[in-house]
Amino acid sequence: MANSRLQKLGSYLRPHWRMVLLGTIALLIVNLLGVYIPLLIKDSIDQLQGEFSFNQLSRTAIWLLLLSVIMWCFRMYSRTSIFGVGRQVEFVLKQRIFQHLLTIEPGYFANNTSGDLINRATSDVDNIRRLVGFALLSFINIIFAYAFTLPVMLGINVRLTVLAIAVYPVMLFTVQLFSGKLRRYQEEIQVKLSDLSELIQEDMSGMALIRIYAQENQERAAFSQKNQQLLAANLKLALVRNLLFPIIEGISYISLLILLWIGTKAIATGEITIGDFIALVLFVERLVFPTALLGFTITAYQQGEISIDRVEAVTKAEPKIKNMAKAIVLPATDIAGAIVARHLTYTYPGSNTPALYDLNFEIEPGETVAIVGSIGSGKSTLANAIPRLLNIAEGELFLDNYDITKLDLASLRKAIAYVPQDSFLFSTTIKNNIRYAEPLAETIEVVQSAKQAQIHPEILTFPQEYDTLVGERGITLSGGQRQRTSLARALLADAKVLILDDALSSVDNETATKILNNLSPTTAKKTVIFISHQLSAAATCDRILVMDQGKIVQNGTHATLVQETGLYQSLWQQHQLKEVLN
Repeated sequence: MANSRLQKLGSYLRPHWRMVLLGTIALLIVNLLGVYIPLLIKDSIDQLQGEFSFNQLSRTAIWLLLLSVIMWCFRMYSRTSIFGVGRQVEFVLKQRIFQHLLTIEPGYFANNTSGDLINRATSDVDNIRRLVGFALLSFINIIFAYAFTLPVMLGINVRLTVLAIAVYPVMLFTVQLFSGKLRRYQEEIQVKLSDLSELIQEDMSGMALIRIYAQENQERAAFSQKNQQLLAANLKLALVRNLLFPIIEGISYISLLILLWIGTKAIATGEITIGDFIALVLFVERLVFPTALLGFTITAYQQGEISIDRVEAVTKAEPKIKNMAKAIVLPATDIAGAIVARHLTYTYPGSNTPALYDLNFEIEPGETVAIVGSIGSGKSTLANAIPRLLNIAEGELFLDNYDITKLDLASLRKAIAYVPQDSFLFSTTIKNNIRYAEPLAETIEVVQSAKQAQIHPEILTFPQEYDTLVGERGITLSGGQRQRTSLARALLADAKVLILDDALSSVDNETATKILNNLSPTTAKKTVIFISHQLSAAATCDRILVMDQGKIVQNGTHATLVQETGLYQSLWQQHQLKEVLN
């Protein structure tokens, strides 16, 4: 697992290897100068013990200042280059996650909450950015600092160097001792943060429902509980950090105390010079920061490891619905709109009961067919199967005699305009929502589609008419207005097949019937599948399919079916009774 994470980390960095290399070279120069400057100070101090020269001291000071400026410039370049790589990786990962999610079937989002996915695309990607930026920079710096500093220190005095760094294994053992808890608590924080993000997203979407049922206190309590859980997880991590990092820093300063204690005696005995002692102090001080930073680097690495797993779990999710090799691309002009089902059967994952069972029917091009039945009879499942939003088997559903599983997904869905039960609108203008499938459509085309959908007169009453913002998910519109706006969007797409999945449920029977009648003259070459509980509107269709428990139990015109003893007759009688009572 660890090797796979390192390989994945390498794949993130590979496209940016030049910037990483340049940043590493800059960091190399910084560390070389960091070793040279104490040696320069050492030599200057030893020279001053013989004969004091103000000019020599001035030249040394100027040279030290110049070297410090150069070192600062290279340090800044190393930071901007490697941190910049982190930002580039962050950008690429966000692009990859979003683009991959666009290829995943809708069922994936039913099993993975939007709050968790958002958290993976933001918080987890941010952790990976810190891993390939801050942690990488720190790790390279630690290697260079020890690789260049220790040999020079050993060259000055082996005994003092060994004594000064003798406490460092204790420091590394301490870090290892705490690393398990740091990793576990960080993973817990990510999970709790996902839970909180999910609750916020749900509550923002369902704010109207919360207010209608006066459940503000309940949601406040739920948020408080999840927020408390996140706080507890953060406090546990903070406690471990606040114990670990001071311990690491304290241990690192023990080496300085050892050097001060034994080094002064070494000066007195002539074992080392004052310059040697000052250089050793500077070198030990130089190692303190990278060593103390080791704890932060390990934490960033552990956070990044967890986040790599969480991000890769999203990007490695294989779309269950995708183009086959050599998928057939159908030009829109060649599509007639005939739909045929042959023993169509579909069972949702995890269920033992088929939602669709052995369906057989034919819908002619240009035919308007209503599909009716009780709730849960499989109508919406059939509607989702036709544009291949469900992973149906081969050889069971056909468009113009082409197996839809062998058709190119883009051309298949271009041939089908689908208005689902949930009339989703984007947080933009009504005009942009209607022309979503055809972004370059002219205003006159938008208006024409709105008129067909019976929404045009109401749009004219809005403050900015077609330029009125509808709010998130179309919250400023009524249910009927959202449905008719979605219908106008589907009509503007001008597809050969139009599926209305209970898309007029919030519209009265009279308006629904008028909409269907208005569609007829303009859809002579369009196949319309009208799924609805509004039998008055369904009765005007060319033909009616009656579904029950995933099967088609009746097939015929309204005039024929109403005379037959069966489910449709029962539904029609219930409908008439409701009309009388109303």
